Amino acid sequence: MDLIHEQRAGLHLKQTLPGEKGLPLLGHSLDFLYRPVETALRFEGKHGPVFWLSIFGMTAVVLVGPEANKLVLLDRDKAFSNSKGWDFFIGQFFKRGIMLLDFDEHKFHRGIMQAAFKKQALMQYVDRMNPVIEYDLGRWCYSKVRKNFKVLPAIKQLTLDIATEVFMGEKLGPEADEINKAFVDCVLAGTALIRYPVPGGRWSRGLKARQKLEAFFGSRVAERRRNPGPDLFSQLCLAEDENGQRFSDEDVVNHMIFLMMAAHDTSTLTMSAMFYYLAKNPQWQQKLRQESQAFGKPTVGYEDLDRLTGIEMVMKEALRLIPPVHGIPRRTVKDVEFNGHTIPAGTFIIVSPFVTHHMEQHWPDAERFDPERFNAEARKEQHPYQFIPFGGGAHKCIGLHFAELQIKTVMHQILLNFRWEVPANYTMPINFTTLPNPADGLPVKLIRL
Repeated sequence: MDLIHEQRAGLHLKQTLPGEKGLPLLGHSLDFLYRPVETALRFEGKHGPVFWLSIFGMTAVVLVGPEANKLVLLDRDKAFSNSKGWDFFIGQFFKRGIMLLDFDEHKFHRGIMQAAFKKQALMQYVDRMNPVIEYDLGRWCYSKVRKNFKVLPAIKQLTLDIATEVFMGEKLGPEADEINKAFVDCVLAGTALIRYPVPGGRWSRGLKARQKLEAFFGSRVAERRRNPGPDLFSQLCLAEDENGQRFSDEDVVNHMIFLMMAAHDTSTLTMSAMFYYLAKNPQWQQKLRQESQAFGKPTVGYEDLDRLTGIEMVMKEALRLIPPVHGIPRRTVKDVEFNGHTIPAGTFIIVSPFVTHHMEQHWPDAERFDPERFNAEARKEQHPYQFIPFGGGAHKCIGLHFAELQIKTVMHQILLNFRWEVPANYTMPINFTTLPNPADGLPVKLIRL
């Protein structure tokens, strides 16, 4: 959409939908980056579940609550484009990843990729994860107590090591830091206020990082086609749909870049949140430890994972309180009716897991950590679209079962080997200028058991 058309559409939305004037030029961009939940909940309380914001030089319509989530994510009428929503933020850096495809093309690619996430593949992934976890945890604590242990970078290194072993079938060695930084730069670039390749800026660093990742994965495709292994990279090189069609080399590279980012970034943020809430709620930390100790073995297999119900409830409550993807963008491709308003084709839309997860009418005492919200009985009472950390509909996260088994497998070993604490008055600051993460790295007192 050209700039003049965008400005006219924005003016029309401001005249027909509720909203508030923001700062000159910046609009609500700073609120969106630094106070997204408070801003959206304030607007929802004042204007209802549909309102506009001015962000990054354009007008976006925010839809809030379970019914809005259902409308957009289920998308029965194929009215909301995933590609045209995400493209604004990360299209340059994660181009043609599974999340950036639409409708029939998305269905085709997802059908091929599904083989890499079937039960047989997941069982192998668990077996290959455990030695990596054991090795990395062995480096965490050389003394009995380690003060000021930064959880975020430690977990990020661990999940990257798991992703390279399970998804790529290799250890990165000295280039691991460089590749990790490239993923970080690509994610950061999506929220750049200056969206041009100004030297040294987020956008410029993101473009260079994308080139580095393309070269890294592209140089390995031919070898994987010749000598495939049990890793996901090989699976994507070999996978076929029911008509025998395969991915091109470019498709494999695009999907690997996106999946590697998603596999280690979102799991890192989820486990960091779990660390925080288990430090603040030591009774839950001990409850989970006892659950893991009851297995009587240092690692768990795929067949054990369903019995780790405590870890699962804590994981879901952490995902409710700090979902790794706090906003989900779309763009309408046809007119949409919602809550008495007409939203025209071409409108940029945002639904937010973070906002819905903090609405008091759906989550009483919403700021309180309470994993029992996710026991079997409580889940029956919940709207199917009030808990959406993995999205929903046709675009629901393809790796959600992988993420769950990875988190359970990792947390089992951590709980058996360590106890951790934070000061009673500590509150974890959250950085929203990228995916929500601990702004201070989450320092804890780590005690080896």
